[in-house]
Amino acid sequence: MNDKLTDENFILFAAKHYDNPQCHDTIEFFDDLKRFKYLRRLFGKYEDTGELRERLILNHLIVLYNIFDIDTTKMLFFRLEGYYSYLKPFLILLNRMPDIIVNGEDVIYSSDIPMDPKIIEILRKI
Repeated sequence: MNDKLTDENFILFAAKHYDNPQCHDTIEFFDDLKRFKYLRRLFGKYEDTGELRERLILNHLIVLYNIFDIDTTKMLFFRLEGYYSYLKPFLILLNRMPDIIVNGEDVIYSSDIPMDPKIIEILRKI
């Protein structure tokens, strides 16, 4: 399989890296995949209203890292394009922010991603 994530191969990529011993059918797999959509909505709501549900975001991220582990960061950056400055402080808190994210030919450098100051302040209080 090509190492570049696309909309066409995302589900196959996710299935290949999925490791959830409690999963008994494909419905549970697709429910777990919805967490990427939920994160996008939570970041979108923060962008629109300023309301940050930081504990819910952390919960979704922790679950995703527990079931996809090594390629979760790549999947997050693919699915949450446009929200990197919101995502980065959470990944730093979880000690999951790499210096470089590679998706095929596309390379994202952590140092090029600014962090949202309000999110930093909120996460420092946790």
